[in-house]
This record gives sequence, structure tokens and C-alpha cells, in this order.
Amino acid sequence: MAKRLSHYDSRGRIRMVDVSSKPDTLRQAVASARVKMSPAALRAAQHNPKGDPLEIARVAGIAAAKRAAELIPLCHPLLLTHVDVQANFCKNGVEISSIVRSTGPTGVEMEALTATAVAALTVYDMCKAADRGMEISELRLLEKSGGKSGSYHARLGRRRKAG
Repeated sequence: MAKRLSHYDSRGRIRMVDVSSKPDTLRQAVASARVKMSPAALRAAQHNPKGDPLEIARVAGIAAAKRAAELIPLCHPLLLTHVDVQANFCKNGVEISSIVRSTGPTGVEMEALTATAVAALTVYDMCKAADRGMEISELRLLEKSGGKSGSYHARLGRRRKAG
């Protein structure tokens, strides 16, 4: 049986999902992405005399998580209880990850993905003078927990129902 897409009603019209009857539970989501850049851009980013581009990317990601509902039309505005964005240099560029938590009636996957995407775009913005050919890739949800649908772990490749 095919899973029904929740943002459409029975007539196929777009709708915001009604979560008013769902109980508040602790929700968490983890997302990640990569910014691939040239060796020269990587060296420039790591030795930038004007400051660390990864720190501004972290702050941008945190701010973005709090504004996901303003950017994604059917995303619920949520009271977030924790947002952490990490950006680290790696062999070919920058690895970014975010963790978002809330206690509420709906998940925080979109907030984690938005935080990660905006942090990656900020790295691009901070480093574009050295490499306009950077690639943002592998933006994905790594895991989520809480709520009726249970846990999801991309690393395990499966979903586990809440018990």
C-alpha cells in the first residue's frame, strides 16, 4: 500500500497538517551536508585573517532553524528548545551537521535541514571569492526521534516505530 502524502487532502488540495490533537513529545532531528571546494579555497578559508567563516555559518544555521516556518510554506512555527550547528573543515571542504530539539506536537526535521542548508550557503558566501565552483551536496536527514511515527536512522537504513 502506498503511503499517503500528508500535505494533501482527499481532493488533492494542498493543506497544512492539523497537529492540534497530537500530544507534545520530545522531538529531535539531525541533518548534515557537505561543501566541496578547491584546495586553494580550503587553504584560504582555514587561514582567513578576517575571521573564521565556519563560525558565521554556525550562527546563520542557528538563526535559520528558528525561521524555517517563514521559508517553507506548510511548515509549522515551533518553539525550539535546542539548536546546535557544527561546521568542520575536512579533506575536500566543509562538513556541516545540525541537531534541533523541541517539545511539541510535530517534528523538527525541516528545522534541522534548514539550519544545515543555510550554514552550507553561508560557507559558500564566505568563500566564493576563492572558488565560485564550490558544490553543496549530500543535504539529508540523518535521524529523527519522537512522535507517533517513531525513530528514523539513515545510517541504519530503517525506521523504528515508537514503542
